[in-house]
Amino acid sequence: MSEQLQTNAQKMVADGKGILAADESTGTIKKRFDSIGADCTEDNRRNYREMMFRADAMANCISGVILYDETLRQKAKDGTPLVEVISATGALPGIKVDTGAKDLAGAPGEKITEGLDGLRERFAEYYELGARFAKWRAVITIGDHIPSHYCIEANAHALARYAALAQEANIVPIVEPEVLMDGPHDIDTCFWVTEKTQRCVFDQLYEQRVMLDGMILKPNMIVSGTECPTQAGVEEVAEKTVKCLKRAVPAAVPGICFLSGGQSDEDATAHLSAMNAMFDCPWKLSFSYGRALQAAALKAWSGREENEAAGQAAFAHRARMNALAASGKWKDELEQAA
Repeated sequence: MSEQLQTNAQKMVADGKGILAADESTGTIKKRFDSIGADCTEDNRRNYREMMFRADAMANCISGVILYDETLRQKAKDGTPLVEVISATGALPGIKVDTGAKDLAGAPGEKITEGLDGLRERFAEYYELGARFAKWRAVITIGDHIPSHYCIEANAHALARYAALAQEANIVPIVEPEVLMDGPHDIDTCFWVTEKTQRCVFDQLYEQRVMLDGMILKPNMIVSGTECPTQAGVEEVAEKTVKCLKRAVPAAVPGICFLSGGQSDEDATAHLSAMNAMFDCPWKLSFSYGRALQAAALKAWSGREENEAAGQAAFAHRARMNALAASGKWKDELEQAA
């Protein structure tokens, strides 16, 4: 079992590839569809995701796809299960298993992610449906007198319980402790909170016997808060992100696939490329983006079948840019040329 976990974790951080996060809940994707005037029907959700899964960029740039429960069970327009469409490109199908962040009792303004009840049984079913990795997201908010140690520890404990259950089912866990970038805090505050969070997460992973070489970390980058008057530049973000990771993340972890966390498409790409170009790290540094891979494709597609080629082209461009960034070879001129 441990050998397959290690093999799949390595596949997820293959050179020059990253992970497509297509695991939006029905409510979230409805908001995205509303922004382009598209109906949020089951067929439309399938058509949009199938458009990306059949793009040429999948084989060259994407190592895995995180799916929502509905999508894992869907079939393509020609009747092929979407899991098989993804697998045919060489990418691994994955599944989001948490049920969302809810208010943390006794901690105003803080969240705890739920979904552990019945997870062992769900993992058994998801494995049979073709999922080979999973994702669980914890949310840490920076604000007045928060995050509390209580919030960080509660979320770290849940992340580790999820990860242990995933590995028991022979499924690679993506562990996602996201420190939100919302707020007026500076980059140093983000650094301090992220380091504290990651240290707590790895303490819990160790205590709960999670095999570090059979998991992937999906963290935030160290960035200035969205309302901070002084925004850190690309090199500072790269330097402080890698410094934080080296303080908190054991070298046994095969790879780190960053979330974009509300950054612009190009900022998420530029920051990742700078890290890979500037530093040698014990882990692969790659991407696991949702909006930063999909926003341009969604706009180009706009819910119309005749726009599928345009949507695929927009998705392919962002996938190629981020694949270059995962090798430290992205340049701004490539964006302008496109």
